[in-house]
Amino acid sequence: MITMLLKSKYKIIFNHKKVLRLMKKYDLLSIIRKKNPYAKIMKATQKHRTCNNVLNREFVWLKAFSKYWTDISYLHFNWKRAYISILKDMITWEIVSFKVSSSLEMTFVFATINWVNRNKLKWSMVHSDQWVHYTNPQYQKLLKDLWVIQSMSRRWNCIDNAPTESFFWHFKDEIDLKKIKTFKELDKMVKKYIFYYNYKRPQWNKKKMTPVQYRNHLLQK
Repeated sequence: MITMLLKSKYKIIFNHKKVLRLMKKYDLLSIIRKKNPYAKIMKATQKHRTCNNVLNREFVWLKAFSKYWTDISYLHFNWKRAYISILKDMITWEIVSFKVSSSLEMTFVFATINWVNRNKLKWSMVHSDQWVHYTNPQYQKLLKDLWVIQSMSRRWNCIDNAPTESFFWHFKDEIDLKKIKTFKELDKMVKKYIFYYNYKRPQWNKKKMTPVQYRNHLLQK
């Protein structure tokens, strides 16, 4: 900014490195604002592409590990914000993978996919909204390399992803984030809740079984 003002207002042309050196010498340091991760993500969308809604609300299926929802939500704790990414089986409602992160960087979305056994993903379908992480070329290449079909809800239409939103609502209703002080405590609580959800929490429309029980029930058929 100083370099530009010197040139435009005073017609003085200095290299920006010289300006920085003089500012440091005379203790004229400016405020350095941290990079905004949201702005960085939105800028990246210029190269992103959406996908067709392959799912088209065809939720009825008998085979586990064939269709998945994926989504991201925020978690407020101790005046801080964290994010959770999940991969949910459409048939059993089991949370087959999840990752908690303190930032919205792409790495935790990649980790959500990479944590799953490749045999469970091959020839399956992963459905999401059109959020920037899922239109990212690297993410789309990751799914393609795993032989996964990518599907996306239409813009401003989140009905297809309603079951993931439902999970997040129950999750935030059933845990007390006010007690959490550190990110480590948050990560531990998330792991504990998802274990409870998968193994101990019955689902009314899954024959009153837990997701894992219902998955085993289907595999026995």
